[in-house]
Amino acid sequence: MKITHAMILAAGLGTRMRPLTNERPKPLIEVAGKALIDWNLDWLNAGGIRRVVVNSSYRAEQLEAHLAGRAHIRLSREGDPPLETGGGVLQALPLLGDKPFLTMNSDAILVNAAHAPHPVVQLAQAWADNLDFVMLLVPRARAVGWQGAGDFMLDAGCIRRPQTGEVADYVFTGVQLMHPRVFADAPGDTFSLSALWKQRVGPDGWYQRIHALVYDGSWINVGDLAGLEQAEAYFATA
Repeated sequence: MKITHAMILAAGLGTRMRPLTNERPKPLIEVAGKALIDWNLDWLNAGGIRRVVVNSSYRAEQLEAHLAGRAHIRLSREGDPPLETGGGVLQALPLLGDKPFLTMNSDAILVNAAHAPHPVVQLAQAWADNLDFVMLLVPRARAVGWQGAGDFMLDAGCIRRPQTGEVADYVFTGVQLMHPRVFADAPGDTFSLSALWKQRVGPDGWYQRIHALVYDGSWINVGDLAGLEQAEAYFATA
């Protein structure tokens, strides 16, 4: 399978980046002299994806003007407040085709390992007809700028949330491959993509129809001011 479509989730309010986002949307904040949205688009292009949907809400005109010079970009503007991650994808679904497509957050940078195939290729290779999602996780040790705990326990590609007292070793990168059919049971117009994951939790706590891969490179979280500082330090010493 070849992944042809992707969506960058860029409609957030950027509250954790204030005051930098008082006058501009978070995807236009620069790291190492390059806007976050351009880091994302270049990463997708390197993986062979040319058709990209970008959603917008807060200061949408600025983001749309920035993207005007990019080819093969489709825009999905939301109202105020934005529709959250799941609602945003649901609204943009007519632009994403009828085959599995990739989504990613706009506030992270992925630095691929030199020896490994591009993660877009790895996700496509991991896809199977009995899956609804394939998620890209990263070990906490390679999650630059991440201040929280881990997100998932991982065993042979299967995942679950940690139980009380457990330490999760893996963080979700925000990158995932999904089939459009998962939105048939959308819980409304405004919801998080994690609500669709929860619909697939089995009796033993392990997610069903969801597979996960481990990212070989470094994932740089630029979700807040501390993450931005660490991102700049990362590239200053790279």
